[in-house]
Amino acid sequence: MKMSGGVEWALHCCVVLTAARQPVPAARLAELHDVSGSYLAKQLQNLARAGIIHAVQGHAGGYALTRDPAEITVLDVVEAVDGPRPAFQCTEIRQRGPLATPPEQCIRPCAIHRAMTAADEAWRASLRAVTIAGLAQTVTDDNGPQVFAGMREWLLPLREAEPGEGDVGQPA
Repeated sequence: MKMSGGVEWALHCCVVLTAARQPVPAARLAELHDVSGSYLAKQLQNLARAGIIHAVQGHAGGYALTRDPAEITVLDVVEAVDGPRPAFQCTEIRQRGPLATPPEQCIRPCAIHRAMTAADEAWRASLRAVTIAGLAQTVTDDNGPQVFAGMREWLLPLREAEPGEGDVGQPA
C-alpha cells in the first residue's frame, strides 16, 4: 500500500491544529513543516471538503479542526486525501486466458481477492482505531508537554507590536 505524501502532511497539520488556539493560516502550516505551500493548500482543501477542518476568512483567518480531535481518525484523513477506494482492485483475471474459469463458476471471490480484501479491512480498522487526539498524545508522550506549548507560541500570528509590547507574537 502506497499513500501519497499529502497524507503525511495532512496528518501533521491535524495534529498541529490540536495545539492551536485560533485558526492557523495555510502559509504558517507550510512554513512550520517546510513544505510546498501550494501542495499543502490542496491537502487542506481535501480536509475541508471532508469536513475535518474548516477555513476561517478574514485577517485572523486560517484553518481549524471542525470537531474534537478524539472524533477524527487517521482513516478519516487518509480517505480525505487519497480517497476511500480499496488498495486492491480485482480484475477477475481468473476469467481470462486459455484456461479461463467461466463467470458462472466464479460464485465467490477468488482466494487472492479474499486475502487482499481482508488485509485492506485490517489496515482500515487499524487506522480507524487511531485518532488525531491519540497522535497528539503520543507526540506529547514522546517529546514532553513543551512541544505543544512551543508550537502554540510559534503559531501565534505575526503582527506589528503595539507601543510598549516589544516583539510579542514573533516566533521564538
